[in-house]
Amino acid sequence: MDTIWLTGAEWVAVLRVGLGLWWLESWRHKDKKGWFQRGTGIAWAADVAAKHRWSAVRGGFDAVVASRPRTMAYVVVYAELALGLGLVAGFLTPIALVGGLLLNLLYLVLMIHDWAEQGQNTMMALISLVALFGMSWQTWSLDSALGLF
Repeated sequence: MDTIWLTGAEWVAVLRVGLGLWWLESWRHKDKKGWFQRGTGIAWAADVAAKHRWSAVRGGFDAVVASRPRTMAYVVVYAELALGLGLVAGFLTPIALVGGLLLNLLYLVLMIHDWAEQGQNTMMALISLVALFGMSWQTWSLDSALGLF
């Protein structure tokens, strides 16, 4: 593979780090007080799920998320932080990429009617796949330094 400036492996690592920064920005801009104390994030998602055209999404949300809103608020917010840190540092990278892909797919299905969200989640999922199949942890990563994967 011919590339300009960086090697192919380094360009894939750039995608991984960029995706990690995207997750960190998603975590940074959340109103944590609103999510944790007032339940705004889960309440908003519950409203979206209640109007969803697919009954499986409504039922799944009610069973998994709505029944434990406080816990799920922490899971969502800190999952985004963990994904961002893991991808930027390249630590447990394949796990972070698969976890991020699954989270983006969940967001994508929940927000099926919101075109702005669809673009973001589709692109993040695509980057996750490229970084996963490109084995982006081979370059500029703690995984590589520690001999993991």
